[in-house]
Amino acid sequence: MVKTYTLIGRDGLSYASVTPGAFGGHRGGRLYGRLDCRAALRAIARGGYANQRVFFADEAAAIAAGYRPCAVCLPREYARWKQDRLR
Repeated sequence: MVKTYTLIGRDGLSYASVTPGAFGGHRGGRLYGRLDCRAALRAIARGGYANQRVFFADEAAAIAAGYRPCAVCLPREYARWKQDRLR
């Protein structure tokens, strides 16, 4: 049996993939970041975060689905996102 992963696509809908996601996110906060993000790992360890966890194949899919970059693990991308919102 082939292992499958549930990812969120550019349309914001879930789909099965044989390739794991490259980015993780939080459905409630609508943010995404690296899988090794210290803020996300800390939140997961505290509990309550995992049930809102989502995964994306790539950064473009996360952005297209309406998620913003994490300020902790993607500070440059976050600064660019924030600056774009002010325009």
